[in-house]
Amino acid sequence: VQLQACGGGSVQTRESLRLSCKASGINFSINTMGWYRQAPGKQRELVGTIGSSHTTNYADSVKGRFTFSRDNARRTLYLQMNSLKPDDTAVYYCSTRFRGRDYWGQGTQVTVSS
Repeated sequence: VQLQACGGGSVQTRESLRLSCKASGINFSINTMGWYRQAPGKQRELVGTIGSSHTTNYADSVKGRFTFSRDNARRTLYLQMNSLKPDDTAVYYCSTRFRGRDYWGQGTQVTVSS
């Protein structure tokens, strides 16, 4: 199983970024996929999830600003981040559970400056 996340970068407050995560080795279309983030000095936290039927759940801190989507044909997960804030600065990871084991992408850095 491989999850390859990309799309991070450095932006200013209120700008946007789109992350993507390409999966291999799993039946992507039926797997719930998740985005997590870890800020410096903090524990990794759940940003949200998107299910196989495209049902989404978001952390309160990102509701209304972040949007998850998935392209099952491309086996790719997306995270559209709008109205970014300095508090969104973190390494972002995509994740999934497959056959009882959690898998993580390598992480992509998002830095938001004021």
